[in-house]
This record gives sequence, C-alpha cells and structure tokens, in this order.
Amino acid sequence: MYIDAKTLIELAALLTALGVIGGAALWAVKFVDRQKKQDQELTAIRKEQTLICYGVMACLRGLKEQGCDGPVTAALDKLEKHLNQAAHEEDS
Repeated sequence: MYIDAKTLIELAALLTALGVIGGAALWAVKFVDRQKKQDQELTAIRKEQTLICYGVMACLRGLKEQGCDGPVTAALDKLEKHLNQAAHEEDS
C-alpha cells in the first residue's frame, strides 16, 4: 500500500471534519447540561422568593392586626395582588 500526498490530504480533511463535528456535538451536550443546571437553580430561587414573600406577608398582616395602617395596608394589598397574579401566570 502506497501513501501519497493526496491520500494524506484526504485523511487530514476527514480527521478535521470529524473533529469539527465532534466539537459541535460536545458543545451542544455541554450547552444542554448548563441550561438544565440553570433551570434547576432558577426553580430553587423562585421557591425561596415565594417563601420570603409569604414571610413578609405574614409580618405585614401581624402589623396590621396590631393597628398599623397606611403603608402597611398598601404594601400588603400590593403583595397579595402580585402573588395572585404570579400564581395565575404560573398556571398558563
């Protein structure tokens, strides 16, 4: 078997093409994995923010029950409205 320059060039082109295809496939796999990780982190952040909102709402209700009015009532109304809208957007 004789290997000439044409054969070497074709082999190099084939290896280059395989390397490019492999690199693109590896990039796609890493991209999908990174997206999944980010989605999990966002889900955890949303859960934490929901708990914080419920805690703030409980504090505002406690203040309102103690007789605080004005900004407490306004903030409580806005928070309840926001949580209600967010819950309905989640369902869609």
